[in-house]
Amino acid sequence: MKLELCNITKSFTDKQVLKGITFSAESGKAFGLLGRNGAGKTTSIRILMDVFPPDSGGVHIEGRPIDYKNVQIGYLPEERGLYPKKLIIDQLVYFAQLKGMRRRDAVTAVDFWLERLGMLEYRNRRLDTLSKGNQQKIQLITALAHDPDIVILDEPFSGLDPVNAMLLKDVVREQIAKGKIVLFSSHQMNYIEEFCDHIAILAEGKVALTGNLHDIKRDYVRDRLVVHTENPGAIRRDFGDCCTETEDGGLMLQLTDPNEKKAMMRRLVDTYEIDSIKVFEPSLNDIFVQYAGDKGGTQQ
Repeated sequence: MKLELCNITKSFTDKQVLKGITFSAESGKAFGLLGRNGAGKTTSIRILMDVFPPDSGGVHIEGRPIDYKNVQIGYLPEERGLYPKKLIIDQLVYFAQLKGMRRRDAVTAVDFWLERLGMLEYRNRRLDTLSKGNQQKIQLITALAHDPDIVILDEPFSGLDPVNAMLLKDVVREQIAKGKIVLFSSHQMNYIEEFCDHIAILAEGKVALTGNLHDIKRDYVRDRLVVHTENPGAIRRDFGDCCTETEDGGLMLQLTDPNEKKAMMRRLVDTYEIDSIKVFEPSLNDIFVQYAGDKGGTQQ
């Protein structure tokens, strides 16, 4: 299944929030929707979920306008929306029924997810008696209990300790393996890099960059080397301004010509005690800063 947002525009009063948003995501893969606050991520998600319509453009499945009666969407919002004073089982079943499930099926699905997430003992507890991380897991169940085709996760790892973050990672991998479309919106770039094949970076209501993350990284000019050595002083002295220190204590060497990579690597290995050496590849955080900055970037 292929999901497409096609040239979406949206204005509120006199402010145009989306200015022709286009990107696509596919079944069995995770897609990262990135951007600074106010870039248009939330509005794009709400249009995708049919919360309100676009001014122009459309949401398509396999090239046709999406039929929301036949395509189920699960949504984990950044701002949590459950009832703190209500019993967990009651509200989880209620939300599943809102998505079209019969009560008996909803109870079965909710109990499955409570057990899967290690929360079955809290089934008949009020939500406000749980920790923030456990409340996050309960909120996640509202996004998954009805077995959606499209799973949208907005800052899903917020508030989770490392153990629960690992559990959520396993759940996300399971959803991807089942052929779901999983859409991430997050500022935690390490999770996007871990899961997402494709990304879109929004800036000022436009798509500043979209495509396969591996290909995007490979498109960058490969004219820097990252070197780790026990004696960095000698390299810094010999290479002067062409050499800077990295955050992890390594050295970054700027080449005058990308074609010098192999020759420079041989020179370094032959001349110095080198622990490791590789061509610098930008992180997703580097790419995000470039394209989502104050002026954004240009579409590659």
